[in-house]
Amino acid sequence: MMRILVILWLISLTLHVQAQQEQPFFKPISSDEAPTFLENSLLPRVTTPPPVPVRAAAQWEEMKGVVISWKTYSGVDLFATLASICDHIQETATVYILCTDSNSVKNYLTGKNVPLYNIQYVTTPTNSIWARDYSANTIYENEVFNNSLVDWQYNRPQRPQDDASPVALADFLNQPIYETTTTPNKLVNTGGNYMSDGHGTAFCSKLVLEENAPGGGFNNNLTEADVDSIMKKYMGINRYIKMDMLPYDGIHHIDMHMKLLDEETLLVGSYPDGISDGPQIEENLQYVLDNFQSCFNRPYKVIRIPQPPSPSGNYPGQPFGNGYYRTYTNALICNDYIIVPNYYEEYDTMAYRIWTESMPGYKIKMIDCNDIIQYSGALHCITHEIGVDDPIFISHAKLYDTNNTSTPYEVNAYVNTQSGVASVNLFWTIDTLSGYASLPMSSLGAGNYQAFIPAQSAGTKVFYYIEASSNSGRTVRKPLVAPEGVIMFNVLGGTTSVWNGQSMAQLFVPYPIPATDLLNVSYFAPVGGQTTINVYNLIGHLIYTVSNINAPGMQQYALDISNLSEGTYLLEFKNGEYTQMKKFINIK
Repeated sequence: MMRILVILWLISLTLHVQAQQEQPFFKPISSDEAPTFLENSLLPRVTTPPPVPVRAAAQWEEMKGVVISWKTYSGVDLFATLASICDHIQETATVYILCTDSNSVKNYLTGKNVPLYNIQYVTTPTNSIWARDYSANTIYENEVFNNSLVDWQYNRPQRPQDDASPVALADFLNQPIYETTTTPNKLVNTGGNYMSDGHGTAFCSKLVLEENAPGGGFNNNLTEADVDSIMKKYMGINRYIKMDMLPYDGIHHIDMHMKLLDEETLLVGSYPDGISDGPQIEENLQYVLDNFQSCFNRPYKVIRIPQPPSPSGNYPGQPFGNGYYRTYTNALICNDYIIVPNYYEEYDTMAYRIWTESMPGYKIKMIDCNDIIQYSGALHCITHEIGVDDPIFISHAKLYDTNNTSTPYEVNAYVNTQSGVASVNLFWTIDTLSGYASLPMSSLGAGNYQAFIPAQSAGTKVFYYIEASSNSGRTVRKPLVAPEGVIMFNVLGGTTSVWNGQSMAQLFVPYPIPATDLLNVSYFAPVGGQTTINVYNLIGHLIYTVSNINAPGMQQYALDISNLSEGTYLLEFKNGEYTQMKKFINIK
């Protein structure tokens, strides 16, 4: 009992000292956003839905460009941040800069030693830098044909130039644009509160219901069924997963704490137990895991990444010090580059490691976001990707670890292109240094292809990727960054165990931590073989690691914590392909 009281007293004292040290500044409507001219009404607009079924692109698909707005915000100079984005992204895609004076932009970039070889300038005024929220989203008719843009009504009516800019961009790109701006299809939505898996599922917070409901401020009077119907007609979203809004996120955009890394993997921001929006994030995540599966009818995989406090220890929310909403999930994926916010080294080191391990083969670049984060936004908030004109869509449920050592491993993929599929090949190896063997994938009809990797002995790691070419001469791989980053599975041998009706690995840590030198943890291992537990401090440094070779099922292990100083630590549990993170506080 005395141990628990000491912990509670320390937490209370820490929060009292930290209170009022850092005030968050949510994206405001500032004086520089007042409209200075009438929006251009001469550009073409289509307010009726697309005439055929459409598919909304996912952010990890192939992109031809990224949109940014060349603006300061509330008097803060953010041009250096925008210049860094240009510098990185033009290595992999075109940067489309919304601006009123391209010469001043060029002069600034040149002064920062940023080359200008893959940048285009769209002459149109904007009110703000928040291109994610007001820019249009790429859709494809019948999965891969006739790419167009969809522009929702922006939820900041005080920024009419922002709301008009997607039409100017569509005109610049010579692309059709569909707008949800007239009844009965009038829908208010924001890009920061939307993420798509490319297969008809999208995630958001219930902000979309609140703003479009009767009394929501936009006179839309839409029910949830109405919202779902509009998203299906304009975006091809057949399953719109909505989560409760967070109490301390003033903008209620999910990109501040969550990101889809692929069709089945959720990167989720993590707070210390009971801190800030941590409890609501966990409740929302459990709601998703309990009620939904991926587009391949399998459980979502969850990867945790810290939501860092201020250097003085403040987290968002008055009870927790009113810190800014620092986040590493607010990142941009564009082809083989991922642009991630950074704040200060202690947490940046861990975030970089998590992103690198989660997205092998990608070029992870970090940009300082200490200036912009005070306005509740980071790199995802000020960028918006544009899909390629001639995509090759590859849908594949990647192979998981297996106990099969006797029969070949079946690899299936669905491939679709505008011009037709020229070839689909499977590349695989058990030694990446020795190169990859190529297998042609056989057509099963209706865009489905199949090949088999030969059976391997227990203990083998198998690496593979899929490559598809179109009749138009384009080639795309799955994963997009292959062979630098590929899919890997383990051949384990033995049997797979099931616990509580599921076969996902689980780590259990006692709370509160007993006042002993041993931390007794238990874990469920669905597969036999090697299980590893790593102990990290909060700045991402590995303290020590232990590995066991065990049979599948429930197991126990006593961790020696006698040499650990007081503080918070992270346990990383790995069993086969499964990874889970847990926190514990050590009080001497």
